[in-house]
Amino acid sequence: MTHGGLAEEYRRGRLFFDAKDYIGAAGILAGVVAEAPDNLAARLLLARAYYHSAQLGKAEKELRRVLDHAPDEGYAYLLLARTLQRQNRPGEAEPYLRLHAAMTGS
Repeated sequence: MTHGGLAEEYRRGRLFFDAKDYIGAAGILAGVVAEAPDNLAARLLLARAYYHSAQLGKAEKELRRVLDHAPDEGYAYLLLARTLQRQNRPGEAEPYLRLHAAMTGS
């Protein structure tokens, strides 16, 4: 797929996400991430779509990939913590909550 085609697919995925069709958004964004695995914006939006559609294992996987490549992405720490909490893993979530708080001052 061309760069323009990927950008259009990302925009389409964003529209689905904004319309709260998280499953549809995830389907579109998974294709974008497959074609452009280093696109962290697409990967983070994909993780958010997975989170909101209760695909928590997939959300966790994508968030860990985001943080591997962008350890300064504070929101990813918060979303990873929330994802772990929703999976009834509060002990694992705690360090990520602390990191987010340290990064944002909250």
